[in-house]
Amino acid sequence: MPRTPLPRQAPPPPRPPAPRAELPARSRYRYWTRLLPALVALACVTRVPAFLQPLWNPDEGYLAVQARILADGGELYESVVDRKPPLVPWLYAGAFALFGDASLTSVRVLALLAQLLTAVLLASLARRRWGDTAGRTAGVLYLLASIGLNPEDAQAATFEVFMLAPTAAAMWCADRRRWGAAGAAVACAFLAKQTGGAVLVPVVWLLWNSAPSRSGVLRLAVGLVVPVLAVAGVTDPAGFLFWTVTGSGAYASFTGSELHVLARGLINTAILAVACAGLIPPVVRVLRIARTGSAELWLWLGSSAAAVLAGFHFFGHYYLQVIPPLALLATAALQILPRDRLATALFTSACCCTLFLAWGVLAPRPELAHAQRVADAVAHRTAPGDRVLVWGIHPETYWLADRTPASRYLTAGLLTNYSGGRNGPQVGEKYAVAGAWPVFREEMRTRAPALIVDDSRGKPYAPDRVPSLGHLLAAEYEVVGVVDGAVLYARGAP
Repeated sequence: MPRTPLPRQAPPPPRPPAPRAELPARSRYRYWTRLLPALVALACVTRVPAFLQPLWNPDEGYLAVQARILADGGELYESVVDRKPPLVPWLYAGAFALFGDASLTSVRVLALLAQLLTAVLLASLARRRWGDTAGRTAGVLYLLASIGLNPEDAQAATFEVFMLAPTAAAMWCADRRRWGAAGAAVACAFLAKQTGGAVLVPVVWLLWNSAPSRSGVLRLAVGLVVPVLAVAGVTDPAGFLFWTVTGSGAYASFTGSELHVLARGLINTAILAVACAGLIPPVVRVLRIARTGSAELWLWLGSSAAAVLAGFHFFGHYYLQVIPPLALLATAALQILPRDRLATALFTSACCCTLFLAWGVLAPRPELAHAQRVADAVAHRTAPGDRVLVWGIHPETYWLADRTPASRYLTAGLLTNYSGGRNGPQVGEKYAVAGAWPVFREEMRTRAPALIVDDSRGKPYAPDRVPSLGHLLAAEYEVVGVVDGAVLYARGAP
């Protein structure tokens, strides 16, 4: 009697190989001496547009002005304020001290090195998990995608660029169970920008899944807390807490300008999707048949996406945070797809990178040209020792004109909430940072600016909608010129 054949079982879905043991030192040396020059060359090529403009966005201008104030003996969170931790302003101040403050070339070089370090750390992570080819793939894919946003967001030497390297370092250390160093790297990411602390989620996951000991938990906690407390103590603990954590309630609110910020979010998401056209398809394809990488990589991507959503502003540079985990997930997916998919991913990423490079080189910069014209007028009408108030969202005007701000608030946004990208409903004196207007009025009384520049140009923070400033201009200043839509007021005769 013939036997009925048993049904064949489907093979289990493929999975990326497990992490490998450390390779001999000679093998590691040979690998990195070949890969590093290629990554250096690619990092230099992708950052070429960064060196073609004196400034890329107001954040660079803000940091440059902060650095000058700190160099003149000012104190962070007292002489000059911002809703950011101090690491990047200190980095700017150090670069200016060593190489001068006439240009941003020095910090642009540091930004290039930060991107290169991020790529190297990702390559090391991928190589340890999936082999030599994966290491090369991760480093190259990251650098190709790292400029995939509006050049004002991707090429500027701002908070997110300097945050990514310690973020990747935190994962690199946690992958090797170096919990104290991982905590310190998370702290550095947070001290570059608050949302950098999101990497703590996958780091804790790795700790939890490594059968954690009490000493491991303690080392992670100490590595995280001690640097943050030390920085708070070096600055002003109350000011540090207020400006980095508790003082941004109105800025982080979603109420007002919902359509405005949602449109910005959709546009920047679409731009990043184009930049990651070589990364996303492998991940999506493998999701249907296998696990792509490890859970900690998905947690890293998810926590980074949550950080992008935090505050509901969706500025383009926020999206830089999702690129490192996405590059690793794509690398993991490519390990279990046919080899031709790797060539396709690299070719697609290279084409998209070329597109964004061309955008960075050729795109006009009308706002920079405007700031330069206003700065020239300010420099012409004031003496080097005069204080100036620029009422607008272009703090780079102070730096370009080489004039000292009359207020610690370098933009009108801190006094009206416009810096959050609001287009009207929640803009005005009552939405300012708590306690800002009494301080500002005292500054205008004790160190009155020789020149006030109304650079609002019809925006909802114009002086006629801000009574305190409107009264000051009417009582003590007179119009002396108009430059490219910006109105110049000089202190008038009694």
